[in-house]
Amino acid sequence: MLFFALLLEVIWILAADGGQHWTYEVQLSLPPTLYLGGLPRKYVAAQLHLHWGEKGSPGGSEHQINSEATAAELHIVHYDSDSYDSLSEAAQRPQGLAVLGILIEVGETKNIAYEHILSHLHEIRHKDQKTSVPPFNVRELLPTELGQFFRYNGSLTTPPCYQSVLWTVFSRRAQISMEQLEKLQETLFSTEEEPSKLLVQNYRAPQPLNQRTVFASFIQVGSLYTTGEMLSLGVGILVGCLCLLLAAYFIARKIRKKRLENRKSVVFTSAQATTEA
Repeated sequence: MLFFALLLEVIWILAADGGQHWTYEVQLSLPPTLYLGGLPRKYVAAQLHLHWGEKGSPGGSEHQINSEATAAELHIVHYDSDSYDSLSEAAQRPQGLAVLGILIEVGETKNIAYEHILSHLHEIRHKDQKTSVPPFNVRELLPTELGQFFRYNGSLTTPPCYQSVLWTVFSRRAQISMEQLEKLQETLFSTEEEPSKLLVQNYRAPQPLNQRTVFASFIQVGSLYTTGEMLSLGVGILVGCLCLLLAAYFIARKIRKKRLENRKSVVFTSAQATTEA
């Protein structure tokens, strides 16, 4: 039986202000028998890893759609095996890598697929610790609907940030329970000395597009506004409708009053008939 290796390893994170700092990521090695189809070359799987925020914070994903971040993000990393012999070699070449990005949000129920990974986090609390994970269906980590996605040429999110990634970010999201998210946020540590510091916010802030073109596999018929913007827009429309109703009411009232006044001012006179002899 083939087991996956789960590793907590040290990585560099590039901050939004250009500074760098050490952090860690949870990485699960994948067998090369897994590969991506539908691309010009064969991209075989190498590893997957997670990024997340901290408890009480709404963010954690490295991608945003319509300026909305999610609680976490999964990356499944593949490399061009037709052109290169290894992940490290391919990472330095344009489109040497193909990465699937899955935005993760909090749902009502536990996600069994993600539990295959999260249930082993207590075995790798500190850096360089490894454990084995029994095989499971990696496809179940992805959203049910895969037809809607964004694609662009970008970079690795960790230094040296090679411009070598063909990104595919799915529009639909995966869901995990709040308990699972808290397990991700509260199990691992970025320091070994006391007091131990929790491993949180191991994600890179969104970067400028720098004139990149982002392609969509679908026509976005949904809202182009964020939830907050939609709420503000809804309140504005409601207030506007109320103002129009009030204005119509007062105008109608004024017209009615004027008509009543006109009726009261009408004088009826009778005509007197005359006859001539």
